[in-house]
Amino acid sequence: MKSPQQANTFESQAFAGLLKTVDIAGTTETVMYGGDRKLDLLKSALVNVKQISVIGWSSQGPAQAQNLRDSIKAAGLDIKVVVGLREGSASRAKAKAAGFTEADGTLTTVEEAIKNADMTLLLIADAAMAQHGKELIGLAKSGSDICLSHGFYLGYLESVGQKIRSDVNVIGVCPKGMGPSVRRLYEQGSGINASFALQQGDAAARDRALAWALAIGAPYTFQTTLGMEWRSDIFGERAILLGGVHGIVEAVYAWKVQHGTAAEQAYAETVGSVVGPISQTISHQGIKALVGQFEGEEKDRFKTAYNAAYPHMKQLIQKIYWDVSSGREIEEVVSDDEHQVAMTRVDGGAMWRVGEKVRTSTTATETKIDPDTAGIYVAAMVAQVDTLRENGHYWSEVINESIIESVDSLNPYMRARGVDYMVDNCSVTARRGSRKWAPQFQAWIVQGVLPVMDGTRKADDHHDYFGELVDHQVHQALQVLGQMRPEIDIAVV
Repeated sequence: MKSPQQANTFESQAFAGLLKTVDIAGTTETVMYGGDRKLDLLKSALVNVKQISVIGWSSQGPAQAQNLRDSIKAAGLDIKVVVGLREGSASRAKAKAAGFTEADGTLTTVEEAIKNADMTLLLIADAAMAQHGKELIGLAKSGSDICLSHGFYLGYLESVGQKIRSDVNVIGVCPKGMGPSVRRLYEQGSGINASFALQQGDAAARDRALAWALAIGAPYTFQTTLGMEWRSDIFGERAILLGGVHGIVEAVYAWKVQHGTAAEQAYAETVGSVVGPISQTISHQGIKALVGQFEGEEKDRFKTAYNAAYPHMKQLIQKIYWDVSSGREIEEVVSDDEHQVAMTRVDGGAMWRVGEKVRTSTTATETKIDPDTAGIYVAAMVAQVDTLRENGHYWSEVINESIIESVDSLNPYMRARGVDYMVDNCSVTARRGSRKWAPQFQAWIVQGVLPVMDGTRKADDHHDYFGELVDHQVHQALQVLGQMRPEIDIAVV
């Protein structure tokens, strides 16, 4: 077990005015405050940059290409943002619709885009990076920047004992949300938080990473390493962000229906509760405020659900982290892609058909916080927080990856469009992971948690996990980092 990170400080000449040292639950981290789009600061960091190429047009590509183009234009910089796509790619029409064209040189082939770039954002699918990354990076100019928004490729190289060529810089900026959120919150004038990393290169390369984060609209940018990033990101997708929340609501919905709750009401008490008042309360007031809303019988129900769920969620979530950190999940994603393993529709169950009816109903009323659903959901969220901290992750990464991304970026899409839309606008790695692990969450809850909640089985573990929640450090960390959430709630269109 690693000790949690204690310090995260750095200096930057270009962005000195935006950097602030912050105490987060007893640890010190440096955060770049990028609110109000302080784009005039891009000039000094990008002084030698003439072209930024974005390779790929899936989840992150469209958002980052457009945000970069718009920010660079607003800053008055003479930097060309180019999209590189394969000849014949179906995405070329989408890129053209977004204003990137062959006529002005902003839409070209992958090879030409990389060869002429000072910064190359490789935003293609993770499995494609594993297959073609060495070839693509081989096209880059010596001394240029290879820019990654996910550490997956580094994790893959680690698993096969390889490294990226040493004559290029490797930097990362990893938005804490899917691509549509990155673009939508930028358009709303807020932006979405990101982490950044310097894998190889000097302080100037690190400043270009910070400039990249500022230009795509990140209001707050936190330092990490790409090794920590790929572990927390791939893990988080499989846990509370996607797989976990999906499995939780499936299990609790079926349990409520079995106990006589009408289908639409059961949907409201599970999915509706999570994506509505639970997410909104945590986002604006924190987990402690959520817990504080319960009194009497509802507080007892929350406490019973939390105490029953936490040990099971912790065991399952620890297993996910070990499987991710060992490289097994990366190997599985690459293998599934090589063998063209199909993916199911994640909204195929009866609950999601009920949900579609509820979402389109003109008589739907605002949902209350359900203590059963809230107890299990918060238990899984805190178990993820504890697992990341026990494995040495910065508080900023832990809170953004476990809480802020969930309630501010992802759950709003499930509320508006359903679980399939939320999951399938994320990366293929996330999509495959959520499909694999959601049934595991559902099974662990059905077999280990719900029997305790309905009194048919006594708990094997009588530890007071709820008592520990009351004084948990997560509240202090979330109080600080919650002030660095997106300034406005995302409007899903």
